Amino acid sequence: MDDGQRYQAAVSKDARFDGVFFIAVASTGIYCRPSCPAITPKHANMRFYRSAAAAQEAGFRACKRCRPDASPGSPEWNIRADVVGRAMRLISDGVVDRDGVAGLASRLGYEQRQVRRVISAELGAGPLAIARAQRAQTARVLTETTRLPLSEIAFAAGFTSIRQFNATMREVFAVTPGEMRAKSRHVPSAPGTLSLRLAYRTPIDLDRMFRFLATRAIPGIESASVREYRRTLLLPHGTGIVTLTAGAPGYVACELRLADLRDLTTAVQRCRRLLDLDADTSPICDVLGKDPLLAPLVAACPGRRVPGHVDGDELAVRAVLGQQVSVAAARRLGARLVAAYGKPLEQPDGDLTHCFPSSATLASVDPGDLPMPGSRARALVGLAAALASSDLSLDPGADRERAFAQLVTLPGIGPWTASYISMRALSDPDAGLPGDAGVREALVRLGGTLTESNWCPWRSYAVQHLWALLEEDR
Repeated sequence: MDDGQRYQAAVSKDARFDGVFFIAVASTGIYCRPSCPAITPKHANMRFYRSAAAAQEAGFRACKRCRPDASPGSPEWNIRADVVGRAMRLISDGVVDRDGVAGLASRLGYEQRQVRRVISAELGAGPLAIARAQRAQTARVLTETTRLPLSEIAFAAGFTSIRQFNATMREVFAVTPGEMRAKSRHVPSAPGTLSLRLAYRTPIDLDRMFRFLATRAIPGIESASVREYRRTLLLPHGTGIVTLTAGAPGYVACELRLADLRDLTTAVQRCRRLLDLDADTSPICDVLGKDPLLAPLVAACPGRRVPGHVDGDELAVRAVLGQQVSVAAARRLGARLVAAYGKPLEQPDGDLTHCFPSSATLASVDPGDLPMPGSRARALVGLAAALASSDLSLDPGADRERAFAQLVTLPGIGPWTASYISMRALSDPDAGLPGDAGVREALVRLGGTLTESNWCPWRSYAVQHLWALLEEDR
């Protein structure tokens, strides 16, 4: 988009562009979402930025009315497979806060200077500034929704000192943390629980998303219904439990219980990827709606999303568990694996008792001890060993092409399994599933043949439309 197009988006208050770019007003020193309900300023007074961090670096503070720092994430960062897209996914997952720019560069396979240069050139702010903006948003959430001491919030959000915390909050939000808490209208969460709202772009088909997750929920680590999804999380600093429900229009209600509050940012981003909340369905529908077979499905449900996952390693293991068996059988196998090798929670919550076994744990298991055919057991242990050794990476910033190539070289993992892992673990929007029985059955029902070339670069979404067609008859 050029600045003229961005200005027209601001004039029309188009919420689809919230998070895609930000508007700063030179005459007020404030930056906003494109959909901000305030009177649109003159074009000459407006500045446009690709990220909230860039606006903050330029000296603008967040609008108190539209809260641009809480916008949905840009769909661009989930779609792109280049170094900037991979970097943005890793920064969102908290890598810079945990490991610094050196850790980010190491995962990307580039020098630190190169990483800073390419990110700054495209976004107008470097990785440290982007991580700082994210810390400020995390601190705001904790300040407004909990009664934790502000000193604890500072370190939980990732700040290295109280002074840095106070200075950043004044600079970004034009209020001190104490003033922010005093003015907050949020009802504080119950002790030990964080209540958040996860924004998304409409439309969205949450009913189907929750049904999809409920059908595959593994006892011990997941509990789901048609309107709610609960599960345990294994996070960098500890464990957690999340409850996701359909909230007010435009939001998913999210309740988190975390063993360590430093995991808040990571947990939120993983929940967003799970529900594909940063997607913009407009360009997806534009492409898929041109296919005569898919057009009626797209028109009937333009908010179809691709279910992701909170842990790439876990999804990969579950993909192997599900090979050549029904979904129900895969759930039973998963439950037995969790009971035998999962990490017990220190504080179980009802039927949520364990975290899924880590790759390191499964890599040390004798394949003969696993309740499945020997070839599949060896494939599972071999996959776990590759993940545990870091030879294979399925984290948010993984190189998708490289990961696919590595997966298909592992014994027992073919193109379908590798594509399914890419679709759900790596949020690849264009992962076709070669030879998928469900896709073939749906196409027969529609009276057509495979037209995957017409679905690029949104093959993952086309698959979901076809699967959903079969689910409606069950």
